[in-house]
Amino acid sequence: MKILSLHVLSAIEAAELDREPTVADLDAIAAETPLIDAEVELLDVRIALMDRTPSELDKRRLRKALHRVLTARAALANRGTAGEAA
Repeated sequence: MKILSLHVLSAIEAAELDREPTVADLDAIAAETPLIDAEVELLDVRIALMDRTPSELDKRRLRKALHRVLTARAALANRGTAGEAA
């Protein structure tokens, strides 16, 4: 039977795993937060509608949540292309 050695992390690898997020990482997270919030809201609406027939109010809530997701995606995409143009 062959015994395999365990991979020992080098000091560089260990330091890379222990690092804190950079300012750029935090900015990227902050930029995506509106999209994440909109997607969570859309998911909540869809879950609520799984076991019942949607009323007019439910349909309006679903359209509004979908519109928020699309708006947030467009804003994030436009921000990305504006950053590339600058």
